Amino acid sequence: MDEPVVVGVDGSAPSLRAVDWGVEEAALRGAPLRLVYASLWERYEGELIAQELNRPVEEVMARDVVGTAEARARQRRPEVEVSTDVLPGEAEYALVRESRSARVVVLGSRGRGGVAEALLGSVSLTVAGHAHCPVFVLRDDPAGEEAVGTPRIVLGVGERPEDMAAARFAAGEAELRGLPLEAVRVWRRPSGLFTGHEPHDGDPEEAAGEAVAAALRDVPERVATVVRTLEGHTRDALVEAARGATLLVVGARHRHGGFGLQLGRVAHGVLHRAPCPVAVVPEQA
Repeated sequence: MDEPVVVGVDGSAPSLRAVDWGVEEAALRGAPLRLVYASLWERYEGELIAQELNRPVEEVMARDVVGTAEARARQRRPEVEVSTDVLPGEAEYALVRESRSARVVVLGSRGRGGVAEALLGSVSLTVAGHAHCPVFVLRDDPAGEEAVGTPRIVLGVGERPEDMAAARFAAGEAELRGLPLEAVRVWRRPSGLFTGHEPHDGDPEEAAGEAVAAALRDVPERVATVVRTLEGHTRDALVEAARGATLLVVGARHRHGGFGLQLGRVAHGVLHRAPCPVAVVPEQA
């Protein structure tokens, strides 16, 4: 069975934007689209609404949430195969389970329960921290900021450039979309004992260039690449580098522990502040 592009929907405006992105991603990849509603809302509110409408809870959910998303996807890309499902339970757990058999998972930055930027990721960050496939998180963009600038895929080259999953994914996205790939490595010159970075033998800027070269060594020549090395704090530099980009791709080695937020500080930070959609790609532990 062909692995689908999975989109988590909940009826919110950000999740409908995720449907738009997801169906385009499915069309680019020639993959089916799977729209999934997963929430405890059914248990607490759905039964009352269903009683008022004299309809079963499942019918209410499918018609009001998943049905709207399906109609939107089919109207946008009629050629894409679309399926839907309603999964009662915690969204985080359900979407991580879905990621086991998905090509990618696509999520809005905030759902119906989001009330402030500080809450970004009650679902999105948790799924990105545990998913078995790449996860797209689409930030809110009321001002249309992401459309300003040169369309491109930006890759944040991490501490271990030998982890190639993020680079391969970014190159694939660039090739699918016919866009250049801009690989960015952020470095800092040690200025004291507590710099937040491991010391390097030699010039840290030169080491950054070598790290980018290592990350790009398997990128096909047909993908146009741009190399940038920037001095500064990694999160802030990546956020600035991503202005006007189509997508920012970062790798993430999932931390072991409970089912809470498990991403590193860079991935966590860019998900909160990036001016464009972010793809978090799991790297080998």
